[in-house]
Amino acid sequence: MQFTRAELDAASELVHRSLPPTPAYRWPLLAEATGADVWVKHENHLPVGAFKVRGGLVYVDRLLRRNPGVSGLISATTGNHGQSLAFAGRAHGLPVRIVVPHGNSRDKNAAMRGLGAEVIEHGHDYQAAREHVATLAAADPGLEIVPAFHPDLVLGVATYALELFQSVPDLETVYVPVGMGSGACGLIGVRDLLGLRTRIVGVVAERADATAQSFVTGQLVATPSADTFVDGVATRSPDLNAIRLLIAGAARVVTVGEDAVAEAMRLHLQTTHNVPEPAGALALAALLKEGAAVRGKRVAVIQTGGNVDASTLATVLEGRTPAPPSALLKR
Repeated sequence: MQFTRAELDAASELVHRSLPPTPAYRWPLLAEATGADVWVKHENHLPVGAFKVRGGLVYVDRLLRRNPGVSGLISATTGNHGQSLAFAGRAHGLPVRIVVPHGNSRDKNAAMRGLGAEVIEHGHDYQAAREHVATLAAADPGLEIVPAFHPDLVLGVATYALELFQSVPDLETVYVPVGMGSGACGLIGVRDLLGLRTRIVGVVAERADATAQSFVTGQLVATPSADTFVDGVATRSPDLNAIRLLIAGAARVVTVGEDAVAEAMRLHLQTTHNVPEPAGALALAALLKEGAAVRGKRVAVIQTGGNVDASTLATVLEGRTPAPPSALLKR
């Protein structure tokens, strides 16, 4: 994703009108547990509890400059993208409609409604919800469909990459969860813009590995399901542009299992006293999977969010792994 330093600085200024920069901390107990000089970028500290809000602010601002006649926004999400748009839409007085799959996080649904969005439940997973957006938008021409991946979304979330690289120099590797890819592509874009050699490693859940398969094969791969409790990366049909950028700029895309994500959630809480959502623990799960290969290395993990349902967190803290959505829908 190519953007200029002037565009990135302007995006940062825009984002920081509404949001503070988030901290990157080196937690001694986490370093002890991993053997690495590991820094955590705490995007969970933002007002909506996740990094996506940066993209929403930049996207909506640029949209209204291009098309001031927009009467409303509509998109699909499992939560954080929807909160991002609701937050930005409210700031500009725009109504926002968000489609989520049945069985979606009740707490995320409530958060989106709390920000003023209309939440519509449709379909068994994110992809089905995403496809329903087009149907609803066709019936209301004034609605602007907001995609899950777009250059302006990437530019917005790239502001956290700039904060990270400026505050923690000489990082060898950054581990980042990949849903539709804006965070990873933002990191790649800023890394390249600053002329750094930092490796970017994308992380997905094993039960939602379409992006990993696409990265390996070099072409877009869609999977029949993305049945994982790691809802923030439950993608079965990636964006082609995102895949191309990952192939060009990421070192690799790794997969981690459900049990490993639950264990990483517990370790985040024990060592940093921050509560991660499942996707927010993916980067740490990948770092743990690296084992001895990262000992002594200077690395960062992106805690992308902290929006986890109480029931999911309770299961994790009991030492168990939450069931995937398919099991919950059968109850």
